[in-house]
Amino acid sequence: MKKKLSHNLTLFYTSNFPKIFNITSNKKHIVTIGIGGNIGDTKKIFDKLILCLKKDARFTLLMSSPLLKNPPFGFLQQSDFLNGIITLKTDLCAVEFLQAMQRYEKKFGRKRSFQDAPRTLDIDIIFFDNKKINTKSLIIPHKNWANRESVIIPLKYIKNNFLKVKNEQK
Repeated sequence: MKKKLSHNLTLFYTSNFPKIFNITSNKKHIVTIGIGGNIGDTKKIFDKLILCLKKDARFTLLMSSPLLKNPPFGFLQQSDFLNGIITLKTDLCAVEFLQAMQRYEKKFGRKRSFQDAPRTLDIDIIFFDNKKINTKSLIIPHKNWANRESVIIPLKYIKNNFLKVKNEQK
């Protein structure tokens, strides 16, 4: 199913996006990641990523957003992107988590040729608990997240459903 938001923004609903996977987890850290891609069968790549994360004992998937088709920014001579948000829990520290996500990007064929280049899979750490980290290799919250429709629109869905689930638990 899809829902057109504007002439260049469309939400897609699939079996894994949006989805509530788990409501609770004993893992320490709640992490919000943004996923994106515009090379290959992006929906299939995202489904395979979900499968990998579910099988990986270091992570407990909580929730995913619908997928948003949106135009690229930065380098504009490329196909539209699909983007989504996944929330999960982990006991890894932020740097270990970043390394794990970079390994997943590489596993799914990510090549880093230039900034804002087309890609098979991009994983950005949007939030890691409420931490603020600013190092050469890691900035959390993700730089400019609040100015990107590709983050804000799927994130709004996660936030609304998270609150709904919490209220149902009361």
